Amino acid sequence: MNSEVLQRLQKAGLLSDQELDLGNVPTGSYALNKIISGSYHEGIPIGMISQFHGESSTAKTVFATHILREAQLKGYYTLLVDSENAYNSEFASTLGVDPEKLIYANPETLEDCFDTMESTIKSIREVDEDTPIVIAYDSIAVSPSKAEYDAESYEGNNMQGAVRAKSTGACLRKINPLMRKYKVALLVINQIRNKVGVMFGSPDTAAAGGKALDYYLGVNVKTLSAKSEQILNDRKQVVGIRGRCKNTKNKVSIPFRECEFELVFNKGLNPHYGLLNQLVSEGTVDQSGAWYSYKDTKFQTKTFNEGFLTDEKFSELRKEIGL
Repeated sequence: MNSEVLQRLQKAGLLSDQELDLGNVPTGSYALNKIISGSYHEGIPIGMISQFHGESSTAKTVFATHILREAQLKGYYTLLVDSENAYNSEFASTLGVDPEKLIYANPETLEDCFDTMESTIKSIREVDEDTPIVIAYDSIAVSPSKAEYDAESYEGNNMQGAVRAKSTGACLRKINPLMRKYKVALLVINQIRNKVGVMFGSPDTAAAGGKALDYYLGVNVKTLSAKSEQILNDRKQVVGIRGRCKNTKNKVSIPFRECEFELVFNKGLNPHYGLLNQLVSEGTVDQSGAWYSYKDTKFQTKTFNEGFLTDEKFSELRKEIGL
């Protein structure tokens, strides 16, 4: 490349000079880390917008809380935009979130939510230029546009959907350039609705954002509802759920992969659940009935779940997958 040409460029440069990998934030589940980033110890990318969407009670907020915890452990700034009014500080503390290090906001409208994000990002960057910022927006589905919020009555308010989709597109166009420039990871929580009159195929559709949101996403994860047999019971008391995550869009790794997760209500995500199946599917571990083998080491599921991070016989396997 001619050096004189590069000197004339004011708002462009060589791709090789750009800082493309800004880091990541783990999700709290090794298996989910793998299908998102291609690595068991990495997670959602910094510099991009990620989305978790799905039906109710499929651990979307729990995933967001774990990501905030992991961000705090790395020393990052954390912001929770809680438009659902669903934040439980006691439960978040149980999962490891430090409330004294979590910036909390509860804006009234969609536009206010994005304004809060932008102002917080720029305020932090006035005093700290390098430390990444992790934002969880829970959730975009329940945030009304200003047109909906200012309406005098509820009658006909459901016809404001197109207005909200346009507002979402406008907000995303403004906030998206800040992601890479200021080292921000934005996690958006969204809900599922059903289209009316669909007779063939899936009637599922995202609750908010219209089509625009999908185009801005670097990672899009769908959480799938747990069936009745996947509910965890202890002495006939429900103590947790199991479900699946499907990676429907991915700009940092291979898309359309799935994994399993387990949520214990008073403890949070089980980091190991789904990991063994992931290792089998990629050929790292062999399976024969109820027994698994890695080189000369044979074990069963219970042994793996209880001792994977501490048992010496799994040390070589931990080293191979980078844990």
